[in-house]
Amino acid sequence: MTYLYALLKQRLFLIILLIINFLGTIYGYIWYGPQLEQTPSRFLLFVPDSPTASLFFTIFLVLLLLNKSWPLVEALAVVTLFKYGVWAVVMNVLMLVTTGYLSPAGYMLIFSHGAMAVQGLLYLPFYRFKIKHLIIVLIWTLHNDFIDYVYGMMPSYRSLIDYTPAIAYFTFWLSLISVYLVYYLMQHKKTASLQRIVRG
Repeated sequence: MTYLYALLKQRLFLIILLIINFLGTIYGYIWYGPQLEQTPSRFLLFVPDSPTASLFFTIFLVLLLLNKSWPLVEALAVVTLFKYGVWAVVMNVLMLVTTGYLSPAGYMLIFSHGAMAVQGLLYLPFYRFKIKHLIIVLIWTLHNDFIDYVYGMMPSYRSLIDYTPAIAYFTFWLSLISVYLVYYLMQHKKTASLQRIVRG
């Protein structure tokens, strides 16, 4: 793992990852374009879930390159990357199971969103957020779920419309699991650091 973390903080690697996430963020907002055109202005911030998650991570990478930290953005990045990364993978697999077909774009979304979920967790050793930041992120994610499934602002998967109540239930629990997983891993990281200090 030491070699992996050494790679993750290499400047060239960070720049490449920054470019990939920046371009992915732009593509994500373009993908949401038709839905955003029909979205009331008060909901615009909460509709493009995945590109906003990758935007948070892009900001984190820029700050990391500058040796700066913004704890709230770090917490938003890791939780939303994992949540919406997993969510998109599950939705596309569900489409494949229910329709028997998935477009090349669907397979691309499975790969790219799976990578989103993983990359956020890989940078756990570099985050500086605290529990208070995770509480704010929990409120953010549950508020986002409320807007999506109470006001009908969720991403459009027409072939899955009959499953909307089950998807809403799954999404709510995924929000809680995502925040708890990050909290657990951060506590584990602190415990491991203390053990290293004690051992000298």
